[in-house]
Amino acid sequence: MEGTVDGFRYGAVTPVAAYLMACLGGALGLRCIVRTLLSDQSWKPGWLALGAASIGCGIWTMHFIAMIGFQVVETRIRYDVGLTVLSLAVAIVVVGIGVFIVGYGGASTRNLSFAGVITGLGVAAMHYLGMAALHLNGTIHYAPAIVALSVVIAIVAATAALWAAVTIRGFLTSLGASLIMGVAVTGMHYTGMSAVSVHVHGRTGGPWAGDSPTSLLLPMLLGPAIFLLLAGVVVMFDPLLVLGDGDWNRASASAAHTSPQSDSLFENQDRQEVQEHRVVQARAPQDPNWAVPRGPRR
Repeated sequence: MEGTVDGFRYGAVTPVAAYLMACLGGALGLRCIVRTLLSDQSWKPGWLALGAASIGCGIWTMHFIAMIGFQVVETRIRYDVGLTVLSLAVAIVVVGIGVFIVGYGGASTRNLSFAGVITGLGVAAMHYLGMAALHLNGTIHYAPAIVALSVVIAIVAATAALWAAVTIRGFLTSLGASLIMGVAVTGMHYTGMSAVSVHVHGRTGGPWAGDSPTSLLLPMLLGPAIFLLLAGVVVMFDPLLVLGDGDWNRASASAAHTSPQSDSLFENQDRQEVQEHRVVQARAPQDPNWAVPRGPRR
């Protein structure tokens, strides 16, 4: 018997919440990657790792918040904890590979393409690994063409996100890029979910009889959500990320203008003028009406 699949049990609540989490993870990740580009004194491995973890947690949290709204009317749904946690690890590690490739290798077309493919495949692997963690009284089938489309969307979204991370440095532009990234990642999820059909083995009672998936997923979402909150605090209190690229460059230029080297140039010029003044006084005639010439005033 074919099951009745519904991905929007709570209406627009779960899609909107999932989208916001994807945007939050993307925004934090992009700002952390930008941090390594604004200053050569940044601890690059640490900031890149924080950025990869933020993006990975954002994508994973988006997926399972959206899955709270997923139901098959004829059967209850449970989740395998081990596979669910493994999908989080896959998301962070694979996104990290792409981020480090671009962070250390630069934003060449070759690096972006390679890193985008790896990261996109990792996002898709996280999605379908999370789906493999889903247990129900039936068999899940996928439409191959739609699955392939979801993988392509994941690769394009990952490539665009990595390009934005190394190209867009202003705060507002990074925020706009994260909003677009959220659309792409959430779109990939719901494209993949549209490929799902379920063949139910036998009816197990009324709709949603027994435990709700929220009792399983909500506690698991708490850890990544707290991590994103802490990452947000780190980003908010970093002065370089708050100022943004333009303000940081202006501050650096101002500091260079008033640097000790500039001060030493003025001191040398003052010392030279004093010496010239003493020489003129030593050679001056005894005429009281004769005045010592003065150099140009600075």
